[in-house]
Amino acid sequence: MADTLASILNPVASATGTAASKTAGVTTRTTNDAATMAKNFDSFLTLLTTQLKNQNPLEPLDTNQFTQQLVQFTQVEQQMKMNTQLASLISIEQMAQSTAAMAYLGSTATVDGSTAKLENGKAGWTFSSDKPSSATINIKDSTGALVYSGNYTVNAGQQNFQWDGRGNNGTKYPDGNYALAISAKDTTGQSVAISTMVSGTVDSVDLNTSPPTLSIGGQNFTMDKIKKVVRPGL
Repeated sequence: MADTLASILNPVASATGTAASKTAGVTTRTTNDAATMAKNFDSFLTLLTTQLKNQNPLEPLDTNQFTQQLVQFTQVEQQMKMNTQLASLISIEQMAQSTAAMAYLGSTATVDGSTAKLENGKAGWTFSSDKPSSATINIKDSTGALVYSGNYTVNAGQQNFQWDGRGNNGTKYPDGNYALAISAKDTTGQSVAISTMVSGTVDSVDLNTSPPTLSIGGQNFTMDKIKKVVRPGL
């Protein structure tokens, strides 16, 4: 009978551990495990009552084993409550992320990235250099073909680069996405790291992804990529 009682507890404990170890689907798994636990708890009490009624007076139920079974079931119940609270915290966090993402709609955001959208003959990037350097700026189209290349003197700090959509031979390129790459060297010939950023209007927010993604210039970015936000009209 004791073995039967333990067998009821073990599957619930195992399922609870699994639910605690996975973030995705916590709410569904917690609900299922709670139902299983309630059903098993009724069986546990029925068997326990039967065992107490029919125990041999000369060989009474081992109190230590009985206590261990009760403690184990209590621990499982506490773990289930923790899983329920975890599911609630995840839900609250997801709602907070969605609310924060929606607030960016219509704003102009600057994000980490190298691809900007050419519109009406204008495309712009922001880049930052740790020190003054001589740089080669290359711009490629969506197929990876080089459309523009130029040599420039770069100052330390953050600065902007504007492109009019024309190649070195004067060809005017169509609107679309273009990627900028900068290779730079200082006065000693050592390479200088250049980080690039792009700016654009937040056109839409996808709340189906986790975390939510913002559409900026036809590209999707998570909120952690945002470096600067300007409200509409400013």
